[in-house]
Amino acid sequence: MRNLLFKMRYKGTGYHGFQFQKNALTIEEVLKKAIKSILLTGVNITGCSRTDTGVHANEYYFNMITDTKIPEESLIRALNTKIPDDMVILECSEVSLDFHARYHAKSKEYVYKILNSKFKDPFLQDLALRYTYSMDMGLIEKVAEKFVGQHDFAAFCSSGSQSVNTVRTIYDFDVTKNGDIVELTIKGNGFLYNMVRIIVGTILFVNEGKIAVEEIDDIIKNKDRRKAGRTAKACGLYLNKVEY
Repeated sequence: MRNLLFKMRYKGTGYHGFQFQKNALTIEEVLKKAIKSILLTGVNITGCSRTDTGVHANEYYFNMITDTKIPEESLIRALNTKIPDDMVILECSEVSLDFHARYHAKSKEYVYKILNSKFKDPFLQDLALRYTYSMDMGLIEKVAEKFVGQHDFAAFCSSGSQSVNTVRTIYDFDVTKNGDIVELTIKGNGFLYNMVRIIVGTILFVNEGKIAVEEIDDIIKNKDRRKAGRTAKACGLYLNKVEY
């Protein structure tokens, strides 16, 4: 038996996240059908993250245990002929049989992309959040710093989360602006359900004067979701990097 680890990218607009759902199309379903058409047998695959509906991935990993003897490069080529154009397999390598794409990840990095413009950009449709308010970059950087470190992020988690432990560590939180594009890049040891999107929505609330930057510490401390900002739309979120 072999445990194969695949690296891929995908545009998540047309999918209800990665994890299989009975009544909605997901990345996992498409991959499993493609793999079955090549191996002529069903397989279980394990993704590194569930990802929400409409969320994209610049870098995503999944692994599967199989007895196929097809070389890695041949599998990459075959899979790329079977999957749609909004996803691509980039790498395949053999790993130890006990390797788990999700549980063995040491850190994950997400990027949230904002089009800060009063005009729509047809080339960024479903790929960035269009935000028309003026953005105070100094203020946004100040808010971002509040989230760095180990905190209980219960206030930044949507209902429906299956996580019992809501403590996470954020290693870095960078804010950059290039023309009309603002990117919020957050790296941590793990993330709760909708955590990044709620953090982004909270930052935008601070930018709009709806929450004071001084309130962020209390929101984290009180663990009250109602005190944080809105959940930012999924279209701007990308799983950017995974470290093992």
